Amino acid sequence: MGIVLNQSFKNTITTYLGFGIGAINTLFLYTNFLTDEYYGLVAFLLSAANIMMPFMAFGVHNAIVKFYSTFKTRNGINSFLTFMLFLPFLFIIPATFISYFAYDIIVEWLSNENQIVENYIWHIFVLAISMAYFEIFFAWTKVQMQTVFGNLMKEIFHRVCIMFLLLAVYFNWLTADGFIVALVAVYVIRMVIMKLYAYSVRFPNLKFQKLERQFSILKYAALMIIAGSVATLILDIDKFMIGIMLPDIEKVAYYSVAIFIATVIAVPQRAMHQIMLPLSAKYLNERDYDSLEDLYKRSSMTLLVISGFIFLLIILNINQLYEILPDKFTGGLFVVLIVSLAKLYDNSLGNNNAILFNSDYYRMVLFFGVLLAIMAIILNAIFIPIYGIEGSAFATFLAVFIYNTVKILFVKQKFNMLPFTLGSTKIVVTLLVLSLGFYFWDFPFQPILNIILKSILIGLIYVILIFKLNVSEDISNQIKKYLRFK
Repeated sequence: MGIVLNQSFKNTITTYLGFGIGAINTLFLYTNFLTDEYYGLVAFLLSAANIMMPFMAFGVHNAIVKFYSTFKTRNGINSFLTFMLFLPFLFIIPATFISYFAYDIIVEWLSNENQIVENYIWHIFVLAISMAYFEIFFAWTKVQMQTVFGNLMKEIFHRVCIMFLLLAVYFNWLTADGFIVALVAVYVIRMVIMKLYAYSVRFPNLKFQKLERQFSILKYAALMIIAGSVATLILDIDKFMIGIMLPDIEKVAYYSVAIFIATVIAVPQRAMHQIMLPLSAKYLNERDYDSLEDLYKRSSMTLLVISGFIFLLIILNINQLYEILPDKFTGGLFVVLIVSLAKLYDNSLGNNNAILFNSDYYRMVLFFGVLLAIMAIILNAIFIPIYGIEGSAFATFLAVFIYNTVKILFVKQKFNMLPFTLGSTKIVVTLLVLSLGFYFWDFPFQPILNIILKSILIGLIYVILIFKLNVSEDISNQIKKYLRFK
């Protein structure tokens, strides 16, 4: 776990810094410097691009991680990476022609409820390609066990740029339309910088030579288009469907604020996932199942402890946080609560996704992914017209809960591994007790001061309980190291 903890720690710092900047943007700058309509439009465009991204990438970012370690010769590696660079054009080129000739149909569908969308269809297309090739170049560095710079670009770069762009809107240096164009440019620049870094780590020696496992790689990449898009889909299908099903695109903005707050719980998983993915692939390719199971349990325990603490901070401070935000954004309390639970369960799976994506059973991920996509769409279609954004949050929770439970049972059946231990039960009980004990109690101070003091108190109690209960050797060692417990 040395390399995992080392790079995960650095990735966690950059990811949280990125989320901190994102919090300023999402909770304060967007809500005050852009109109609700344009904020909703930005959230809709990014969600649509995120949904398209796995298709534009053609599953290549997953295929690089899975197959890279199977090539042992220089020629084999160069041929493989060349194939990966050009494979996405199998989707991008036809999609470009279809979009051009079916433009009017696409515009009518996407802007049916909100006419403002019709002028920004090509923006979605460019955003999706930029996001796709960013992930491909990031995967290029992951397999070299270099994840820190890529994570910095993924989590911090575009958020800092957006902060400056929003300030430019505030000082009337940019119009709202100009902001959206500049936003697209930021994602393109981010992709170019990631490309330059990836090439500095390993410069491509283009070699167009047929690979021994070319059909298997192509089949895997094609399947990962759907299977690899599951996480993205479950995050963004709700905002996308709210945008096309509800007449007020501002609702996407209100929902996005609530979702952002809950998504903070996923930060440790995102940080650790960058290094767990290639490591899990390595263990699977070497058939080192003992190391894989150890990584499975340890990653689950570590993520449950860290994300559980974040869950407490969010749930126990949410009422005070909403007192700070504009009143029109405070209707998403239920969204925060229900999606936070879904994120906590998701984190508790550890490197479950990495095992499934890189094992011989990856086809089942496709099957599960299709079921999840259908289920998410149907549930959103049922609940959004009735309950609005709260219905979408409940649909997301149900889809994530069922999907994750199926994945746990599948890994148990095929590998005889479970991520949970007795320590997992101790953590869940601790979270339940602290949640019930502190939810209805606050300091009688101004909201920000109340949040700070309450968070410090909860943090001290939580750290002491986790250490005394000894739920995780890795966590206990880190507590001893940084807090000098004897």
